[in-house]
Amino acid sequence: MEHTTEPTAEPPAGQAIGPTTGQSAGPATAPTTANAEVDPHDNRRQALYWRLLARLFDPEEQATLESASLAVVEDIGLPSALLDPQTSVDSIVQRHPELAAEFDGLMTPEADEDGGRDRTAEVRRAALVSKVLLNVFASGSGTVTAGQLARWQSDAGWLERAFGCKPGELRGGRAGGGGGGDVSPTGTGGGGTTPDLSRLIPAIGPELGAIEADLVKRMHLREVLADPQLAARLTPSMSLIEQLLRDKNNLSGVALANAKALIRRFVDEVAEVLRTQVEKATVGALDRSIPPKRVFRNLDIDRTIWKNLTNWSPEEERLYVDRLYYRHTVRKTTPQRLIVVVDQSGSMVDSMVNCTILASIFAGLPKVDVHLIAYDTQALDLTPWVHDPFETLLRTNLGGGTDGTVAMALAQPKIAEPRNTVVVWISDFFEWQTEPLFESMAAIHRSGAKFIPVGSVTSSGRGSVNPWFRERFKDLGTPVLSGHIRKLVHELKTFLA
Repeated sequence: MEHTTEPTAEPPAGQAIGPTTGQSAGPATAPTTANAEVDPHDNRRQALYWRLLARLFDPEEQATLESASLAVVEDIGLPSALLDPQTSVDSIVQRHPELAAEFDGLMTPEADEDGGRDRTAEVRRAALVSKVLLNVFASGSGTVTAGQLARWQSDAGWLERAFGCKPGELRGGRAGGGGGGDVSPTGTGGGGTTPDLSRLIPAIGPELGAIEADLVKRMHLREVLADPQLAARLTPSMSLIEQLLRDKNNLSGVALANAKALIRRFVDEVAEVLRTQVEKATVGALDRSIPPKRVFRNLDIDRTIWKNLTNWSPEEERLYVDRLYYRHTVRKTTPQRLIVVVDQSGSMVDSMVNCTILASIFAGLPKVDVHLIAYDTQALDLTPWVHDPFETLLRTNLGGGTDGTVAMALAQPKIAEPRNTVVVWISDFFEWQTEPLFESMAAIHRSGAKFIPVGSVTSSGRGSVNPWFRERFKDLGTPVLSGHIRKLVHELKTFLA
């Protein structure tokens, strides 16, 4: 006889569910998959995670989820302060020191040796995970005080510790990805084990940095810079550096010193990355117009043997050499000039910072003469400071309009030998005087100098370019280079090689 099982209503989250029995037309049968026993701990975890999602997307309390989560937290012996978004993780750990060890490595739990599940421990972990995620990612809106920023940074440090990193490591982009595991917080890993969330490490670092940058933008930055302890906890980022450069003229004393320290840290970090892309220094091409010097250290033994193989005597087993061959070692000494012109208007801050650092790196190469010009409605020759990007950035004046003709007036006289000159022009090309500027650029190209128009030199590769200029550069045979800074590095290395 065929048996049927009527569906049962799903109980609210947080309520324990006992075994269910179906209504059968015949004798009782064993429970099916649909009515199998459901562990109450699973419902408790679900209640905590649903409450987390609700608070992340809506700061208003959901009474049912709040009461269910409070019952769960109290039932497993955790403090109710875990559910208070205004209470920092530091405060909880100070009152309950035993929880510090549980927060450490929270997102990368060790696998159970016996393959079993401690369901109470999973619920406990869900409560701690919810706490640290809510405190970090529910950053709110409106003005931020120095105290709120400090509290967020502390909570972000606990989240980084939960991933097995040092505080500040993820925000600084210095941590690598972790091992595998189920990345869903509500699921379980293979075989019913607790999920390992370490796969999130590569993605979560930039998010933390973006949240911190937003908090800094919403607060009184000068208040933070005036406090050495708060300033030391700031993570250098492009958005933070932009704010510091814009506000540097209004800073003094301790605040200015702390601002300079942050800019220096960011410059050094970016420079280290770019140096690995530039790699080996360019020393110039071999000059074959000069005969090689006939000394033993320049003797090309392999070529000498190859060219004299016809003189091999099988009977004597001896090679008679008619001519010796030597290697060319003299290199062309004509210096190659690199002229970098950067739009420092408000839309080009990222490019200004990156190209200033890049110019300083190329300036350190032998036989490369680097000149740097920054402009908005006025132009500034920064060549005397090109070897020090930190000092260069301090002399910039971000913002304002865009008039490339004033920069062209400084750049053109620097082109002494066109064939040995490359001009890199970084801008979005939204100019006031389009026709005169483009004609000057076309003249540089026709003179024999290499002209490289660049629409964006950012870490992300995003940027917009005036379509009018884009089309004309394409027709000229010098298409706009837009994208990641690696593309510009490749172009420059090809020219200077």
